[in-house]
Amino acid sequence: MTEIPRVAVVGAGLIGTSVALALRERGTEVLLSDRDPATLALAVELGAGSALPDEPVEPVDVAVLAVPPAAVGRTLLEAQKRGLARVYTDVASVKARPVLDAMDLGCDLRGYVPGHPLAGRERSGPAAARADLFLGRPWALCPTEASGEEAVETVAALVRACGAEVHRVDPVEHDQAVALVSHGPHVVAAAVAARLEDAPRVALDLAGQGVRDVTRIAASDPALWVDILTANAAPVAEVLDAVAGDLALAAAMLRASASADSDVAEVIMQRVGDLLSRGNAGRARIPGKHGGRPPRYAHVQVVIPDSPGELARIFEAAGHAGVNIEDVSIEHSPGLPVGVAELSVHPESAETLAAALRDRGWSVPVLP
Repeated sequence: MTEIPRVAVVGAGLIGTSVALALRERGTEVLLSDRDPATLALAVELGAGSALPDEPVEPVDVAVLAVPPAAVGRTLLEAQKRGLARVYTDVASVKARPVLDAMDLGCDLRGYVPGHPLAGRERSGPAAARADLFLGRPWALCPTEASGEEAVETVAALVRACGAEVHRVDPVEHDQAVALVSHGPHVVAAAVAARLEDAPRVALDLAGQGVRDVTRIAASDPALWVDILTANAAPVAEVLDAVAGDLALAAAMLRASASADSDVAEVIMQRVGDLLSRGNAGRARIPGKHGGRPPRYAHVQVVIPDSPGELARIFEAAGHAGVNIEDVSIEHSPGLPVGVAELSVHPESAETLAAALRDRGWSVPVLP
């Protein structure tokens, strides 16, 4: 792997600071900058690097521009005028507009490799940053025709140093893809969550894991997402039109079934069932761990008290039983000091894990 001894990160938010923390763990020297002195100070205090001096410095190997899509071109131009780095990349979630902005501003595109890590959290700012944020996650690299191959390899090495997987994608194709798998779903989640703003208390008291899963990403920073959606407006609009069409048809079918006799209602509801089946098929196509075919897991449910160390004890028991927990989710019981942890394991390990947990006193329902 190409060694990258020195990196500058411009923008010390969630992604920029997470990149810095990941690189610091590998011994890379990181210089940080941010328009907000308090944000910069916190990132430095967290150990993400040292502040980039105002005076000129020896060019670093790579400058990571962790700024909103609309600011990438301008930030790239300023960094290149300063001679900040030999190679430049960005982490904005939209690629076509930053590339066009950079071209219009006259940036040197030979050393610029647009990028986008497909990782994030609902929280923002350096306090939410994690060194392991990118582990095993896809990171799109979208070189232009002008991008030098040596620059591409250098940025790819940085991506791998952060623990992510490199995916080379055309900038326009990238924007269409993320509209489908990221930006459109975010707006849909926000629309569902917006229905809860004036929801009656009884509805909120009955909220389960389903609505939490659907609305989780709606907790993200609205201002940041306005920037993202503005930069990728047309592809996102196409996705939302398609989703709206499916929802409108489902609503029409439900209204029609409500006033029809039972035989007709059953035929009408088959149209709704078709949408649900398509949803099953689409969900099944999402790659599993390591990008392969999504595996089929068995799910072991465990009732756990809401107290420190309980989840760690479960993982310890699984380790002693020689069972690898592939995924975990926790559903809390409203108003009660307990929850249910659902542990996803390979089917052949389910009974072994269930027995091990019962032997240690856990309440585990009988597996189906």
